[in-house]
Amino acid sequence: MKSINDNDIRSFVDAVGSFFFHTTNEKVEIRAAYLVEGEIQASTFDLTSYITLSGDFSGRVYFSAPRVMVAHLLLAMHELERDDDRLLDAVGEIANTISGNARKHFGEAMQISVPVTQVTEHDWLNSVVSPHSYVILVKWKQYRASVVVDIQRTA
Repeated sequence: MKSINDNDIRSFVDAVGSFFFHTTNEKVEIRAAYLVEGEIQASTFDLTSYITLSGDFSGRVYFSAPRVMVAHLLLAMHELERDDDRLLDAVGEIANTISGNARKHFGEAMQISVPVTQVTEHDWLNSVVSPHSYVILVKWKQYRASVVVDIQRTA
């Protein structure tokens, strides 16, 4: 298996920026994009969704955020309901949209699953991602979230 490169990570950074801009009409700040060395700095968020990739790629793309951020995003999307089911649907939609936008860079050889969503406990991301993962730290308004790209090229 081959590691993804800086251009590949850039496609995810662009996908994150595109999602937030098209959803909220505001730019998001990318605080950092780095290769995991040790622990993920922002692993304490309580809502997470991931997309499993297959085809010429294998692995997962995770979106993790605090509940209050997702509730504020729903408000920006004019969604009145903000119960747990809707919050989880929203993180799933975000992970799906980011992965789908990045797929434009990778092409049809990158197959994406439906999102899996869950309420996550402290440090859950650190327990599931591999050491070759990339973390994209995101800041929108006063909130912080992370996108973890844990994929390898198989072809």
